Order: sequence, then C-alpha cells, then structure tokens
Amino acid sequence: MNDIPLPALFALLFVLLGLSAFFSGSETGLMTMNRYRLKTRARAGQRSARLAQSLLDRPDRLIGTILLGNNFVNSLAAAVATLIGLRLFPGDTGIAVATGSLTLLLLIFGEVTPKTMAALHPERIGLPAAYVFWPLLRLLFPIVWVVNLISNGLLRMLGVSPEDAAQHSLSAEELRTVVTEAGAMIPQRHQKMLLSILDLEKGTVEDIMVPRNEIVGVDVSQPWDQISAQIVATQHTRLPLFSGSIDELCGVIHVRRLLTPLSEGRLDTRQLVELAKEPYFIPEGTPLNQQLLNFQNQKRRIGFVVDEYGDIQGLVTLEDILEEVVGEFTSDPATRIKNVYADPDGSYRVSGSVTLRTLNRSLGWKLPTDGPKTINGLLLEKLESIPQPGRKVEIAGYRFEITETRSNAVKATRVQPPPKSGLLARRAA
Repeated sequence: MNDIPLPALFALLFVLLGLSAFFSGSETGLMTMNRYRLKTRARAGQRSARLAQSLLDRPDRLIGTILLGNNFVNSLAAAVATLIGLRLFPGDTGIAVATGSLTLLLLIFGEVTPKTMAALHPERIGLPAAYVFWPLLRLLFPIVWVVNLISNGLLRMLGVSPEDAAQHSLSAEELRTVVTEAGAMIPQRHQKMLLSILDLEKGTVEDIMVPRNEIVGVDVSQPWDQISAQIVATQHTRLPLFSGSIDELCGVIHVRRLLTPLSEGRLDTRQLVELAKEPYFIPEGTPLNQQLLNFQNQKRRIGFVVDEYGDIQGLVTLEDILEEVVGEFTSDPATRIKNVYADPDGSYRVSGSVTLRTLNRSLGWKLPTDGPKTINGLLLEKLESIPQPGRKVEIAGYRFEITETRSNAVKATRVQPPPKSGLLARRAA
C-alpha cells in the first residue's frame, strides 16, 4: 500500500465516497418509493419497476445487501483515508486528521446529500438502482442469508415478522386521504364520486328513504276509474300497489307493462294485481353499500324499509343510492334539492321531511346526524313537543323558525345557517 501514489489514493477515496453515496441514496429511494405507483408501473411492463417491486417484497434481504455493501465501502474508505493521513501528517496527528475529515466527508457526501436527493426524487434514484441490487443480491446471497437468519431470529423474538412488510393495505380513512390529496391527478368531480362511495358505509337506508307518508302508490280498493286515471297521470316508472293502507302491500307494478292492456281496454284491478311483482323488504339500519349489493343480487330497483315489528317505514330505490355517489341526476339548479328553497337573505325554506344527510351533502352544512334523520325529527327531539308556528330554536349554530305545523309533525321551517356555512351553501346552490 505504501507504493501506491498519493493521487491514486485520493482518486480511490473519491470513488469509495461515490459508492457510499450510491448505497445510502438508493436505500432511501427504494424504501420511500410509492408502492402503489410502483405496482402500476410494474403491471405496465416497466422492467426496473418489476425488479424494484421484487426487491421490496423482502426488504430484509434488500437492506442486508445494501448495508453489507455500504459498510464494506465505508470501512475501505476509512483505511484509505488513514493511509493518506499518515502520508500527510505522520503519527497520531495523521490518524486524527483522517478520522475527522472522513467523518465530515461521509456525513455530507455519503449520507445527507444523497439521502435528501433520494427522498425528494425516490423513483429517479430507486428504479435505476434496482438494476444493480438485483444481481448484487444474487451474488451476495449466502452472506446476506446468514446475516438475515440471525437478524430475523432477533426480530421474531420481539414479535416482528419480516413477511409482514409486504402488507400495505389501506383503511377507508387512509384511502380517503389519498383521494383528497391526489389534487389535479384526479378531477374534482371524480374525487367527489370516490369519496361518496367511501361514505356509503356510513349511511343507512333510513337516511335516504322516502317516508311512508310520502310514498306514491295505487290503492287497489278504489274504483277502477280512479285507478286507471292515476296510472295514466303518474310520473313514476314503478308504483306500489296496496289495499287501503301502505301496510297492506300487494306488490310493485312496472307502468310500462300496463300500456298495452290499458290502451286495449283489457286491464282491470284483478289483472293489475296479477301483473305486479312481489314487494321487496329491507331491514332498517341496512348500510347503503350493502343495500346496493343486495339490489344487484336480487335484481331489484325498489324496496320497502321495515322496522323490527315489520311495519313499513319508507321506500328506497336504486336511483336513490346511485345519487349518493354521482349526485342528483337533474341538472336544473332550482330543483337540485327537493323541498328546499333559497331566499335572498341567505336563509332556506325547508320541508320537515327533508333528511339531514341531504342538506349536509348538498349544502355543505354540518347538522348532527347521529340521531334523527329528518328536519322534523331533529326539531321534535330538541323541543320535546309539537311546536307552534313562529317558534325559534338554535341547533349546532343553525337557527330554525317553525313556519308550518300539523297535529303531529313540523311541516315546514326556515333555516338560517351560520355565516361560513351560509357562504358554502350559496355556492352549492
């Protein structure tokens, strides 16, 4: 070693510093790489992504290879630096100068700079490095295997399994964060739809159902002239059939099936009931995401929500659930929210049957939804009685003024949202 010229030793030291920077930077780049973007590139056929994904499937082996190479390079660099120090400053002074100088050089050029660069641009550093580490891991596998055998044994004693490193599942909230922070990569409209899909599990059929007192159906106990007139004038595609009361359901009829026999005059009440399909019942509390699957499995588009006693509480359609994802199908702003009307002063005239979930989603409000589902229910729970018109109450910062009541419910109210929520509401409306 004493025969090696001093310039050659400096050149060798710089090469070793470069290798140290490579090992340090590639470790950070590979470990901080976006795993889902990496999987996408690997499925698209990118060779470097496939190699990197294979390496990251067993990070213990990858880290063992990197650290083995990095420690070897750093040790060799320390030996070369000592020789240079002894040549320039004989004795203990040379060793001290070499140690201090090498520590500073490794810290700046072998650790901080390459790792910062790799953290900022992990794919630019990590993907090319995969071409190096793939054959290097094969070459050093016996040594890496022995080192990992010992280290993995210690990890298992601490209750950690290396195989768990391949698990990168996202929870619903984590997925929500990913969608929200996607920015311009996902159009805002698509972001809202994706977030709405995640929200389906938080809602139940009671949140979106049409209350039983608002269900439009055909009473087959009425004279045929009234029944046929109602069928001709209806705006609905499917109509429930009942006898006297909605609790006495006979079935659900598709109006299109009635056009031909009705026009030919061969339809009567008995044939109408025979053409109807048996009603489909939904237990209250069913999550919306589950009910969407139930509609698909049962080949249904309409169902009746029943409580624990079997009494009908309301009606839910497939379109109601789909609107939770894509928004209202209508494009007319004036009818975007049924039974909700905006006034110039920033307040809103709201029917008592409107659900709190609808108001929160459509207007950006934050009314409490952990109890009653409708405006009427919210006010009755707060006041604990049937209020008189003109009664005012504040709930969660929203000022309510009862404008119309009936014997057992609040029929209409005026709502003044808080200033900030009001601004969001006007933008949404």
